[in-house]
Amino acid sequence: MSWRNRCLGAVALVAAAVPAKAEDQLKMAIGQINNWENQAPVLGQEAGIFKKHNLSLELVGTQGAGETLQPVISGSADLGGGVGVAGVMRAFARGAPVRILLPAFTGTGDLYWYVKADSPLKTIKDVTSSNTMAYSTSGSSSNNLVLAFIDELGVKARPTATGGPPGTLTQVMSGQIDIGWAAPPFGVKELKEGKIRILIRGSEVPSLRNQTVRSIIVNADALKTKHDAIMRFVEGYRESVDWMYSDPAAIKMYADKMKLDESLIADSIKEFHAKEALQTDAMKDVEGIQRDAVKLKFIDTPLTKEQLAELIQIPPRKK
Repeated sequence: MSWRNRCLGAVALVAAAVPAKAEDQLKMAIGQINNWENQAPVLGQEAGIFKKHNLSLELVGTQGAGETLQPVISGSADLGGGVGVAGVMRAFARGAPVRILLPAFTGTGDLYWYVKADSPLKTIKDVTSSNTMAYSTSGSSSNNLVLAFIDELGVKARPTATGGPPGTLTQVMSGQIDIGWAAPPFGVKELKEGKIRILIRGSEVPSLRNQTVRSIIVNADALKTKHDAIMRFVEGYRESVDWMYSDPAAIKMYADKMKLDESLIADSIKEFHAKEALQTDAMKDVEGIQRDAVKLKFIDTPLTKEQLAELIQIPPRKK
C-alpha cells in the first residue's frame, strides 16, 4: 500500500471514529395534536424535515390551550402548539414566562359546532339558555369563539368545557352535551353519513375572521438557553408547512395516520384549511385581538406597546 493510500485510510478511520453530532431535543405540547393545522411538527418529523435541522422533537398531545400552557409555563415543555392567542395574553399579563414564537392559524374557518342529526335545534336561533355548547379548555380558540357567539351573535347557550373532539362527540351522541365542537377532518365522516349536522361555523363571527387566533408559544427561559435550537425549529416548522401543501405524500401520511380516505382529507383541507391560514410571518389584527381579549375578559386592559414587543417574538423568515 502506498504512503498516500495509507494516509487516506487513516483519515477515513479517524472520521469514522468521530460520532455524528447528537440532535438537539425539544419537547413540545400540542393542543388537538391530530388536527391538520397542528400537524407540521408531527408530519415534519416523520418526513425527516426536523432531522435536517439537527432536531429531535418529543411531541405530547393535550386537550387544548389550557393543558398546553401549563407545561410551557412550568418549563417541562419548551414549546406549545395550537394555543389560543387570547389565552396566551392572559397568561403573559399574569406574569407567566411565555412568548409567542409563531402564528399558527389565522381566521376561524376551521372550527365548527354541530348537533345530532335528530336534534330539535335546527338553526342557531333555536338555542336557549338551557342548551350546553362545547369548547375544549379555558383560553382556547374554541373557548374564545363560544364567548364571541354569545357576545356578538346573541347566542343563548351555556359554555361547557368538553376537551378534544373525540370525547366531545361521545358526549353529544350520548345526550350529555347539546352542541359539540370539532375541527376537520374530525367529524367529516359523521357529517357525510348524516349522523350530525353543522349548526354554526367559527367564520360566522365577524370580528375574528381575519385575526390570528392560535399560536406557537415558547418558554421564555428556553428561548434564551436553547435559542439556536429554537431558531432551527422555526425553520423546520416553516419548511414543514410548505411541504404539507406541496407534496401529496403529506396528505397520504396524514390520511394513513387518521385512518381516513385520502380524498376526504384533501377535500377537507381545501374547504377548511387554506394554506394562507397557516401563515407564520405575522400576527394579524393585533388591535382586534386585544379588543376582543378585553371584551371577553381574558385580560383587563390592552397590553402596552412594550408588553406586545416582549410577548411577540416572531423571527423573520430567512431569505
